[in-house]
Amino acid sequence: MAKSYTGTFDGKVALVTGGAGGIGRATAVAFAVAGAKVVVSDIDEEAGLDTVGDISGRGGQARFIKADVSDEFAVKALVSKTLDTYGGLDFAFNNAGIEGPEAPLAEVELDTWHQIMGINLMGVFLCMKHEIPALLERGGGAIVNTASVAGLVGFENLPVYAASKHGVVGLTRNAALEYGSQGIRVNAVCPGVIRTEMIDRLIEKGEQTEESLAAATPLGRLGRPAEIAAAVVWLCSDEAAFVMGHTMTIDGAYVAQ
Repeated sequence: MAKSYTGTFDGKVALVTGGAGGIGRATAVAFAVAGAKVVVSDIDEEAGLDTVGDISGRGGQARFIKADVSDEFAVKALVSKTLDTYGGLDFAFNNAGIEGPEAPLAEVELDTWHQIMGINLMGVFLCMKHEIPALLERGGGAIVNTASVAGLVGFENLPVYAASKHGVVGLTRNAALEYGSQGIRVNAVCPGVIRTEMIDRLIEKGEQTEESLAAATPLGRLGRPAEIAAAVVWLCSDEAAFVMGHTMTIDGAYVAQ
C-alpha cells in the first residue's frame, strides 16, 4: 500500500503547471490530499477548473490561474497571483508540456521547434526563474520539473521533444547546484509511457497502439498518472531532504533495456 501523506503539507502552498489533466491533475490532487493549498495552472481553463473542482470535492483548497508558460509576463503574473492568494510558495511542479508532431529531424518545421522548446524548456526556465525568489522568501522549498525518459535517451521521430526534455534535465541539475545551499531542492521526474491525454492522442492518430506501447515497457503495461504524482509528493517531502539534482526515472524499466 502506498504511503499516506495526509496532513504532511498542512500550511504549505503548491503550484502545478499543466494541471488540467493527466500527471498534472493527479499531482495537484495529491498535493491537496497531503494538506497543501494548490494553485492549478494551464491554458485549458475548463479542464483546469475541473481539477480545482476535484480538489474542492475532496475538502481541499485550490485556485485556477490561466497561464501560458512560454510567456514570461504570464509566468511572472502566475507566481505573483499565487503569492497574493495564499501568501507564499513552498512547492512547484513545473509540468506543462507538449509533444508536437512526429517527424524525423530533417523534416521538422522551424515553427515546431520554437513551439515545443518554448513550452517544454523555456517554460521550465521561466517558471523556475520566478518561483525561486518566492521560495527564498519562505526560507526554501522544493521544485520538481517534468522531464521524460526522452530526456535520457533518444526517441525516433520526436527529436525536438527529446531535445527539450534533455534540456529540462540540464536545467534541473544546474538549479540544484546553484540553490541547494539556500534551501531549495530541485529535482526532476522522468516518466515513461503514462496513460495521459498525450498518449491518447498518439493512439487516436494511429501513430501507436496501446498494445505496442505496453509491449515496449518491460513491466508490460502503461504507467498511471497517480504513480508519477506519488513520486513528486515524495520529492517535495522531508523524506527526500537529501535528494537534490536527481532525475527520477519512473518508467517500468523502459530505459533499463
